[in-house]
This record gives sequence, structure tokens and C-alpha cells, in this order.
Amino acid sequence: MKRRTFISLIAGLALVPSLATATSLEYEPGLIKKALAEGKTVFVDYAASWCSTCKRQERLIQQLRDRNPIYDQHLTFVRVDWDVYGDHEVTESRNIPRRSTLLVLNGQEELGRIVAGTNIKEIQALMDVGVAKAQSMR
Repeated sequence: MKRRTFISLIAGLALVPSLATATSLEYEPGLIKKALAEGKTVFVDYAASWCSTCKRQERLIQQLRDRNPIYDQHLTFVRVDWDVYGDHEVTESRNIPRRSTLLVLNGQEELGRIVAGTNIKEIQALMDVGVAKAQSMR
């Protein structure tokens, strides 16, 4: 490959979002219960596409996941669409007050939650609680 072609290719790739970006599972009824029954630790993100706080949280969560693969190794990430499931059992049974609520679950236990928070250190701490619980169960 010619040097000029190689440099152009690398420059172009820098402009494209990473194809390896981790994604969250989109919630469908029973998904969280199934994951918990399988012994997984679940990070749940109650979000709406139009919510600016939710978008900020999503960017921070993705940034943390991109930096440290341990989160994807130990946590199952599930996004609950607030506009679809805001009045559903998955929301009401856990007393979720609003969109932009993040929580970590394991078994029947809620390990922690953040409501409308966008501090990366708090979100990281919540994710770390989930990882610690998942590791302790191995």
C-alpha cells in the first residue's frame, strides 16, 4: 500500500466512531428477570431518546466501558425505553421515579442507584459496585 493511501485511510478511520463500541441490550419484558435468574449482575439505564440528561449519562457510561473492559465482562447492560416502559411493571416494581435513573441489580437485591446524576465518578462507583458483587459470586 502506498504511504499516501495508508495515511488517508488512517485519517478517515479516526473520523468514524469505533465499531467495537459496546452496546446495551434493549429491554423487552422478562429480560432483566431472566438475566438475574441466570446469576448475572445487571446495570439498568432508564432513558428516553429526547432526554438530555439521559444522553449525557449514556456518553459517560460508554466512555467508562470503552476505557475498562471489566465492566462488559461482569455486567449486563440493559436500556429501558422510558417512553415505552415508563408505566410498566419493570419501572413501577422498582419505584423508578423518572427517566435518567441508573441502577445495578443482582438477584433480588438492588445494589445502588443514581437518579438524574451525570457525575462520571458517581457512575463509575455504581458500576464498580456491580463488578465487585459479580466477582464475589464467582
